[in-house]
Amino acid sequence: MINIKEDEKLSVMNHSCAHLLAQAVKHLYKDAKFWVGPVIEEGFYYDIDLGSQVISESDLEKIEKEMKKIAKDGKRIIREELTKEEALEKFKNDPYKIDLISRMKEEEEVISCYTQGDFTDLCRGPHVESVKELKYFKLLKVSGAYFKGDSKNKMLQRIYGICFEKEEDLEKHLEFLEECKQRDHRKLGKELGIFMFSDLVGRGLPMWLPNGFTLRHDLVEYITNKEISLGYQHVMTPSLGNVELYKTSGHWDHYKEDMFPEMVLDEEAYVLRPMNCPHHMMMFKNSLHSYRDLPLRIAEVANDFRYEASGALCGMERTRAFTQNDSHIFCMPSQIKEEFKGVINLILDVYHDFGFQDYSFRLSLRDKEDKEKYFGNDELWEKSEKDLREVLEELGVSYYEAEGEAAFYGPKLDVQVKSAIGHDVTLSTVQLDYQLPERFELEYVDQEGKKVRPVVIHRAILGSLDRFIAFLLEETKGILPLWLAPVGVKVIPVSSEHQKDYAEEITKVLKENGIRAELDDRNEKLGYRLREAQQQKIKYTVILGEKEKEQKEVSYRIHGTKETTTMKIEDFIKLLKEEIEKKG
Repeated sequence: MINIKEDEKLSVMNHSCAHLLAQAVKHLYKDAKFWVGPVIEEGFYYDIDLGSQVISESDLEKIEKEMKKIAKDGKRIIREELTKEEALEKFKNDPYKIDLISRMKEEEEVISCYTQGDFTDLCRGPHVESVKELKYFKLLKVSGAYFKGDSKNKMLQRIYGICFEKEEDLEKHLEFLEECKQRDHRKLGKELGIFMFSDLVGRGLPMWLPNGFTLRHDLVEYITNKEISLGYQHVMTPSLGNVELYKTSGHWDHYKEDMFPEMVLDEEAYVLRPMNCPHHMMMFKNSLHSYRDLPLRIAEVANDFRYEASGALCGMERTRAFTQNDSHIFCMPSQIKEEFKGVINLILDVYHDFGFQDYSFRLSLRDKEDKEKYFGNDELWEKSEKDLREVLEELGVSYYEAEGEAAFYGPKLDVQVKSAIGHDVTLSTVQLDYQLPERFELEYVDQEGKKVRPVVIHRAILGSLDRFIAFLLEETKGILPLWLAPVGVKVIPVSSEHQKDYAEEITKVLKENGIRAELDDRNEKLGYRLREAQQQKIKYTVILGEKEKEQKEVSYRIHGTKETTTMKIEDFIKLLKEEIEKKG
């Protein structure tokens, strides 16, 4: 996926195309006023005030037509520099531009505007020489956007678009966008009966339908079994806690804005938890530990809650209620390297099972210019960042650094995965923490009989199960691997009358062998049922006719193909079991 902002030429073209859009809108909607029209990674947009008029998706073609007419006319784009007084006079009838100009410091920056034919816009630039250079563009969608991003302000209309230098680049990008549309987990989740949302239940609060619960159950069982085999001890803790717990952990001071408000009950204040570490700290503190007990690996598949802004909610990628595959490893400083190695190996093992290949490790550090975002002293921060860097280098892990991406209590290693639709997603994370053991006064008895602080490694392999499933749906285009698919095999008799008994027998045998099979013996045409199985993303479709019934065989097709393979039922079951065993 191309990043328009990172390409200097495309960035200028897209900014110029935003002005072309505004000029076309002004031609068609005389009372239109304009806020800002910046370049973004995906192209450009312009925020527009049309009063009582509303632009719909169907209007975009009309606006495009006017844009092409203006571009064909070929007017030059002319820059003019103004004093603040001149700028205020020039745009005196435009409250949005007046707002921008009023906040500019004349002595610090040049105020400029650009004119193309009958349209002038306040802008820093730069722009292309002439509108005739803007040939290959497309308006993509329209949405609402609050003035200055503040929900207390007026709702404006935002039109998105993109512009390329060459027609073939535009066509290629539009094909990519169509592919993204087909892979969008929100679309697939609805079509496949994975999850749903309801405004009556609450925005950002997902509900998992039967197929989705089956998928979640399998993921939880998969990661839990892996963790138990590696010495993790699974626990369960409540989904809320006393506000004092979060004051102790530091979340109340540093994370309060992202938490749901407190609830006062029986003179005590409670809050829905945003994460699980405070609970796990208290579990460790519950009993006396010796160095012989360490490392102690506590794990939980836990429900958490964060108050995400409504505009940031995005299907399962960003919700207000989610489930984390979380763990906290309490260890001695001498065990950090070995424990980190174990976590990284577990991440790589999981990614191998799912076939993930396009990922990178990001070392997320504190922003040294904005220390108010974090707690703890400089010495502990510098020690934890140094330790983490050394561990990664000793393990030979290739990584890049990102300042300002650390958790508020410590640096972390994030695994960034590139999704099939071009999103950069954090799936797994590992954090090194000296701070919370101090705040909770955690102790263990060392070899010399002294009480000392442990180090805590926070880690989440699947991260948020919700986000992981969203990523998985988009990666597989909804055609889930057989071991995870809620329905892996659809059994379809050619005639619901003549092969029904045999189809029921085959379905029963498949289920008895642990294979999720579903019978479709409806009185519908065979072609209709086959198409529906394809739309439902069923990986294997078994077709049973009279020949298969007589010879005790099955004929099957794999999703996306029309080639049919025939074999004995026992051979088919063996094939499916081997695929499930290999996580195929």
